[in-house]
Amino acid sequence: MSSKKICAIVGAGDFIGRAIALRFAREGYTVFAGRRNGDKLAPLKAEIESMGGRCDIRALDARKEDEVTVFMADAAAADTLSAAIFNIGANVQFPILDTTERVFRKVWEMACYSGFLAGREAARHMIPAGSGSIFFTGATASLRGGAGYAAFASAKFGLRGIAQSMARELGPKGIHVAHLIIDAAVDTEWVRGMITERQGADALGKLGPDDLLDPAAVGETYWQLHTQPRSAWTHELDIRPYGEKF
Repeated sequence: MSSKKICAIVGAGDFIGRAIALRFAREGYTVFAGRRNGDKLAPLKAEIESMGGRCDIRALDARKEDEVTVFMADAAAADTLSAAIFNIGANVQFPILDTTERVFRKVWEMACYSGFLAGREAARHMIPAGSGSIFFTGATASLRGGAGYAAFASAKFGLRGIAQSMARELGPKGIHVAHLIIDAAVDTEWVRGMITERQGADALGKLGPDDLLDPAAVGETYWQLHTQPRSAWTHELDIRPYGEKF
């Protein structure tokens, strides 16, 4: 295993972000993890260090250019920035007449604009090396807008466009850019709570072992993408449990 490669995660949440961090850490990568509430990353740092790995945690507002610039520069300065993951969600649902200017702008800043900043700054350090992976986490809303999702879908549509443009520009420079569509409910405490609220107290008991998307399985998919030979790079894929309708 190499200890000289860096995986930088913008939006290192408690589930998918955590799973990606752990998967790369198991391969010897030093993880740079950033999220707005940096103190919430302490358990991830402790878990990775208990495995013998290294994890640098940062409070990061990905909507602020200077913070993203410093975050990626510090990751690259630590050693080879090999993987950069943008994993901010910003999923909200409002009827169109209740979607305020503030909500629309904030969701766009979180799910689209900050993805542009993270991708651009990662590319700035990968282009000279001629290698690296930049992955963007998308959603069902990346492909189609649903009722009440004007803000979220437009932002995720935009993020997908950023990923496509970057892939066409950076692929010939040796940088693998991919967009991953998470088309399912991820197995989190929040999702389980929503299922109970909407379907009743006995709904969770009706779930099979693989009806919800396992964050660890998502982390494995990101790792597999990162290790693809460049003669057969995947640009876009969607991930869902076997029983999910689409």
